Amino acid sequence: MSSSSIRPSNNRTRVKLYTLNEERQWDDRGTGFVTCLSPIAPNTSYSIIVKSEMDGSILLESKIHVHTNYQKQQETLIVWSEGEKYDLALSFQEKAGCDDIWENICDVQGKDSSSYLANTNNLTNDSAIYESDDDCGESNENYLSSTIILPPVELTQLHDICNLFTPDKIRDGTRRDLLARAIETGNYIRKLVDLFRICENLENIDSLHQLYEIIRSIFYLNKSTLFEILFHDEFIMDIIGCLEYEPQLTIKTKRNHREFLNKKATFKEVIPICNQELLGKIHQTYRIQYIQDAILPAPSLFEENLLSTMNSFLFFNKVEIVTLLYEDPKFLSQLFITLKDDNLLDDKRKDLMLFLKEFCVFSQTLQQQ
Repeated sequence: MSSSSIRPSNNRTRVKLYTLNEERQWDDRGTGFVTCLSPIAPNTSYSIIVKSEMDGSILLESKIHVHTNYQKQQETLIVWSEGEKYDLALSFQEKAGCDDIWENICDVQGKDSSSYLANTNNLTNDSAIYESDDDCGESNENYLSSTIILPPVELTQLHDICNLFTPDKIRDGTRRDLLARAIETGNYIRKLVDLFRICENLENIDSLHQLYEIIRSIFYLNKSTLFEILFHDEFIMDIIGCLEYEPQLTIKTKRNHREFLNKKATFKEVIPICNQELLGKIHQTYRIQYIQDAILPAPSLFEENLLSTMNSFLFFNKVEIVTLLYEDPKFLSQLFITLKDDNLLDDKRKDLMLFLKEFCVFSQTLQQQ
């Protein structure tokens, strides 16, 4: 491993330094020139040094440790963490300079320098299109400034995750978009659901209260892509479970929504439905309507605006249900044949009439829309 020197005219070593702030967004700490210095004493480590291009002051002195998880991204970006809450990023003006430092890091850690490719699998398609340009790290600055780094989904991190969703932050539309994109691409909801199951098994009430706040806040991000995940068959009952643990309620007074939906709410199939897609859509729509009407607190005017996408999600679900019923060649004909049956029991006839009335009323609403 060689030790390179800092030369102001050398674009190959020119970098921008970023640190992750408490809002989980990247702050620009200055531009300078980077070098990897070899140990000057026994039992010491190689170090990454960044000196300011303005006055030569040291912007960064970071020892390369064997167990630190360094990631190379965008071909000109190296990201790593020092300690639990101190994340760093170096954005290089030239790919060759990034390759040099990356090879030094890999030499210290005894890894193949091409191993960074495994770390890019979690990048979104959007983040993979940025390339280096003439200005040091401009494209990476766009990438970093449009990225929120979410804390890992762990018990010890729940407080920090809750802090991502404070009211003043949720009111910022740009921040809502960044949070939603980070949650969607990071498989975050699945991880939250897995943690919820663990916390419930352990009866960890404090953590369950925090998970309630987190899941409730995700609703108010008002993103259809997140609703598709929240309302997926695999997750929806656990999402409803999270929303049972409202902090203002005790264990004795909490509402057992899952028990009601699983044991007390009954689906009356007035005419047999063979279409499994249709049946699934009906069950999903009922549960979403239940969340909206019975679980989520009465929203303020601001919060009501933030749930507009959920209303649209429900509406289009109902559109699909009506369309599938209308296009079923047997369903409506069987409905009228059954209604004309003189031997039909009064209760059955009542159920059929109620269904037909609801079907017609909603069909009229759809036509108006």
